[in-house]
Amino acid sequence: MRHCYRQEGQGGHPRHRYGGPGRQGRYGYGGPGRRGRRARRGDVRTAILLLLAEEPRNGYGLMQEIEERSAGAWKPSPGSVYPLLAQLEDEGLIAPDESDGRKVLVLTDEGKATLAERGERPAPWEEFSRAVDDDVRAAFDVFRQVGGAMTQMAQVASADQLVKAREILEETRRSLYGILAEGETETGEDSP
Repeated sequence: MRHCYRQEGQGGHPRHRYGGPGRQGRYGYGGPGRRGRRARRGDVRTAILLLLAEEPRNGYGLMQEIEERSAGAWKPSPGSVYPLLAQLEDEGLIAPDESDGRKVLVLTDEGKATLAERGERPAPWEEFSRAVDDDVRAAFDVFRQVGGAMTQMAQVASADQLVKAREILEETRRSLYGILAEGETETGEDSP
């Protein structure tokens, strides 16, 4: 089956044919304490088609864009995205292409016709983002900004600057867990 192959990427991590590492973290792909509405397979399918209608992307880029548009409330796993990409390609709805030397996916005419049948319904990520309150959304925005700053540091910072950055991030992580360990809600009552 052509959609099942994987090749080794940097560091020995398996890489999927549509880009991005197939890595699973300590708590699995979903992370600790994952709550809320779970995406249906149709949600992921629709989100992929809608995003590819905007511009070509690879699998990793699709996952990042879904997470960003849902304000962090929906983070589809590589285990749900990459097999679905292969299925969409087999159905003729998407096709691989190359852009600036990178493998990306594009929506085919058949994929555009499938989206047209859907009509003007809201995008699946909108339902997820409505479930996120403003404080959580603001925290995720700052988190994304920190990620952007770290990306820049990784490219241009000196070794001493990277050590300082790591120390700041480690202290931030400890502080966040310290807040959770306090065990108080915003009303001042102890958490159950």
